[in-house]
Amino acid sequence: MAALPESGIRTAAQAPPNLVRQEVVLSAPTWVVKVGSSVLAGPDGTLDHGRIRHLSDQLSAIMDQGRKVALVSSGAVAAGMGRLGWSRRPDNLRQLQAAAAVGQAYLIRAYDEELRRHDRHAAQILLTHEDFDSRPRYLNTRNTLHALFDCRALPIINENDSISVDEIKFGDNDRLAAMVTNLLQAPLLVILSVVDGLYRQPPTAGAAGETIALVPRIDDQILVLAGAGKSSLGSGGMQSKLESARLVTQAGGSVIITSGLHENPLTRILAGEPLGTLFLAHGSTHAARKRWIGLTARPKGSFIVDSGARAALESGSTSLLAIGVVEVAGQFDKGDVVAIRDQTGREFARGLSNYSSLDAGKIRGLRTAEARIALGEIPYGELVHRDNLALIL
Repeated sequence: MAALPESGIRTAAQAPPNLVRQEVVLSAPTWVVKVGSSVLAGPDGTLDHGRIRHLSDQLSAIMDQGRKVALVSSGAVAAGMGRLGWSRRPDNLRQLQAAAAVGQAYLIRAYDEELRRHDRHAAQILLTHEDFDSRPRYLNTRNTLHALFDCRALPIINENDSISVDEIKFGDNDRLAAMVTNLLQAPLLVILSVVDGLYRQPPTAGAAGETIALVPRIDDQILVLAGAGKSSLGSGGMQSKLESARLVTQAGGSVIITSGLHENPLTRILAGEPLGTLFLAHGSTHAARKRWIGLTARPKGSFIVDSGARAALESGSTSLLAIGVVEVAGQFDKGDVVAIRDQTGREFARGLSNYSSLDAGKIRGLRTAEARIALGEIPYGELVHRDNLALIL
């Protein structure tokens, strides 16, 4: 493994008073918190009510300061396993969905009982990919979340596992949490896992691990630190968490990954304590519409463009014209989100297509006059207008 550069990456022991962390945390009016299954469940797979109470107390303390909080909570399948007496997570989709259906009700009831001690409500929101792909449903979800913030309610978000057919997950709830963070334009995502953060060196039987306190940017040297391991109850690992953190930091938010098994991790983070690893936002904050286009909705197809078109698009001042497109891939309709790739296959932008894949294929590589002959008419002078295009860093 290549040695990591020391600039900008410090261990907790080396870090000076963390003014950067305090600024990130204290200036965030909206938090998204994600908690993993292994944090909430005991060794036998059933929910640990003491941990639910502990988490609910901390979330209420944050909201008591006037902050808005949304919780993305795993644990439905694990809770269902415990209620059904299953000792092993099934790999059969039907059994996973059955466990989720049983466990989700039990999970929300546990949260609601604890939140009522703080005069708050648990509000269940179950989402699928379609809720993020559809612009009207996406906006309605955001409106619902903001309405719940005004009602002393804690939105508790999970994937609708009981009806999902795409291998029961977005990837996992780490990605769902990142998408919710971008939907709300929340400045801070906190991921509570069973690890202390991102390790420079993982813990061994004879020594504690060395945790990286601050990551200014998630690049290839950071990604290689993610091992392939994951917890027995959860569906994600550090690789998933880093990919989700990158999704948030690209959009202008910051992310903290730490252990949810610590005593009061959330209120200690709020107090500025250097728990876990802080991944800093980089670049300018994306507008809400550009977040949806570039970082949330799944592309239905792709435009492969030449080097001149890529350079022009990356300047930020031009639209994608047909003459710069060398290939149209996939099937999509007018108004769908499409990926924009260079000729090596690397995706560097996304946008809303003004044409279907069939019509786009007919005019790719053509000048405007030639395109008019090919289609008979061209209602739009560009395949993707710059106002409907988002660069991916």
